[in-house]
Amino acid sequence: MLTMKLELDDGSRIAVIGGGPAGAMFSYFLLTFANRMDMDLKVDIYEPRDFALIGPPGCNMCGGIVSESLIQMLATEGIRLPETVIQRGIDSYVLHTDESSVRINTPLAEQRIATVHRGGGPRDADRLDWGGLDGYLLDLAESIGANVIHDRVSAIERSDTNMIVSTRRNSEEYDLAVGATGANSTAWKLYEKIAEGELHPELTRAYITEVKLGRDKVDEMFGSSLHIFLLNIPNLDFAAIVPKGDYATVALLGGITEDVLDQFFSSESVRNVFPGIENIGEGACHCSPRMNTGAAPVAFADRFVMVGDSGVSRLNKDGIGAAYRTAKAAALTAAFRGISAADFEKGFSPTYDTLANDNGYGKFMFGFVHKARRMKPLMRGIIGMTSREQKSDDLQKKMSMALWDLFTGSAPYRDVFYRMINPSFALRLGYESAKSIIFKPSAKQSE
Repeated sequence: MLTMKLELDDGSRIAVIGGGPAGAMFSYFLLTFANRMDMDLKVDIYEPRDFALIGPPGCNMCGGIVSESLIQMLATEGIRLPETVIQRGIDSYVLHTDESSVRINTPLAEQRIATVHRGGGPRDADRLDWGGLDGYLLDLAESIGANVIHDRVSAIERSDTNMIVSTRRNSEEYDLAVGATGANSTAWKLYEKIAEGELHPELTRAYITEVKLGRDKVDEMFGSSLHIFLLNIPNLDFAAIVPKGDYATVALLGGITEDVLDQFFSSESVRNVFPGIENIGEGACHCSPRMNTGAAPVAFADRFVMVGDSGVSRLNKDGIGAAYRTAKAAALTAAFRGISAADFEKGFSPTYDTLANDNGYGKFMFGFVHKARRMKPLMRGIIGMTSREQKSDDLQKKMSMALWDLFTGSAPYRDVFYRMINPSFALRLGYESAKSIIFKPSAKQSE
C-alpha cells in the first residue's frame, strides 16, 4: 500500500519550541531555504523569555564562549555577529594546575574565540550597552519571517495528520514540531509522548557565577585571556574564568557540591587570579544549570525533530556550535528531503551521530586529564612541554595546539585525540614528565 510522503509545501506551518540559538538558527535556515525555493512557510517560535531583560528573566545559563571558527562559519551563512554582541576577543588562555601555570597564545597569532552574554546581562548590570547573542539570533529569525510567541508550551499531541501545540491560552495545528528547549527544560517529557521513545539525554550539573569587576578592572586583570583550571579537586572536571564586559564569568563543570565550590574558590590558583577580591563565588548572578553529557537515544520521529542540547551537544564546550550544526542539518532535511522519521534518519542523523560519537573521544580525554591531575609528574610534563613550546619559535606547538583545541572547541575531539596519541607527542610528554621527576620545580612557575 502506498503511503503519503511527509513533506513541507506552500502554507505548511512549523512550530519551534524554544527560541535560543538552536531554535532561532533552525528557523533562520529553514526560512532561508524556503525563500530560495519560493516556498511560503509559516514558522512560529515559542519562547517565554525576553532575552533583552537583565538577570534571570532573560538568561540562558551559559558560560558564553564562541570559537572563531564558528564565527567564520556563521558569517558564511549571512549571520555576522555585531560588535555589540561580542564582549571580548580572546587571543590566549592561562592554564593553571595546583603547582604552576602557563600562558597559551592562540595558534597562528589570530583571535580564535570570543565571549558573549546570552541575555541582557547579569542581575546587577547597571547599564545596557551590549546585546545578547540569543536576542540577536531570535531577532534575525524574526526579520526574515518567523513569528515569535512569548508563551510557554504546555502540551504537544499528534492528530492523524498534524501536530497540535498548546499553551495555556491557545492550541494550534502544525505540520512539523521542532524541539529546541535545551538541557535546562523539562519539555523532553512532552516530546516523549509524541516520539514514543526515551528522549532524556545524560545530564550533569554545573555552577556559573558572574563576578562584577568593572570594565577597567577586567582589562587590568584579564586583558584578552581566559583562565582554565585543572586542579586536583574531586568531582571537579573543568573550570574556567571568562572575561566579558564588566564581568568575569566563573564556570565549573562536574559533580558540583558546596564542598567543591569551597575548595575551588579558596585555592591558591584562583585567589592569585582574583587578588584582593573577596567572596568570589557569590556573584550577584549565579545558577546551577544542567549540562548535556550524552546524546538522547532518539532525536526524531514523523513530523518531529530535536535540535541543540535538548538532544546532543559538544561535551563541556561549544554548545552554540552544536546548536548551529544540528539546526542547519534539521532545516536542510525538512526543506529538501521531508519531515518523516525516515527523512530525518537520512538527512539529520549523520550530523547528530557525528557529534555523539565525537563526545566519546572527549570523554576519554577528559577522563585522562582527570586522572593526570593526581599524577604530579605528568601534570608537570604537560606544563613543561607547553611552556617550552610557547617560548620557542622553532618547535612545533603540539601540546599547545592540542590543549587549545581541547578547551576552546576549535576542533573535533577526535582530531585532538589522534594528535595526542602520535608517537612523537607521547615521547615528548614522557621526556618532560621524567625530567620533572629528576629536576623538581622549587617554586610555583609563573606565566
